[in-house]
Amino acid sequence: MAKSPIVFAMANPNPEIRPEQCDGLAAVMATGRSDYPNQINNVLAFPGIFRGALDAHATDITEGMKLAAAIAIAESVSDADLKPEFVVPSVFDRTIVERVAPAVAAAAIKDGVIRKR
Repeated sequence: MAKSPIVFAMANPNPEIRPEQCDGLAAVMATGRSDYPNQINNVLAFPGIFRGALDAHATDITEGMKLAAAIAIAESVSDADLKPEFVVPSVFDRTIVERVAPAVAAAAIKDGVIRKR
């Protein structure tokens, strides 16, 4: 393992490597599990992606829209709050949809996948 790695063990329900095995080794550790810090879960993205797509009357979900969602989620963690145990916002943060939806809608317009009215 590299010195101070960032480890995203995404297999569920059992991550490829347990956080306890990375104690003192990983700079950042994240899993798909809710019982560890930094839960990476698609529930963060789906509501905002769908709200943005519906608001824009998108006919498709593009890579640009997914990237816009990822950036909006990443930017929702402030520099002041960012720390190894908090690189991903909580799945219970209601502001995530409010940030993701307009970013996704704008990307749909940019990507030209909105239905003409």
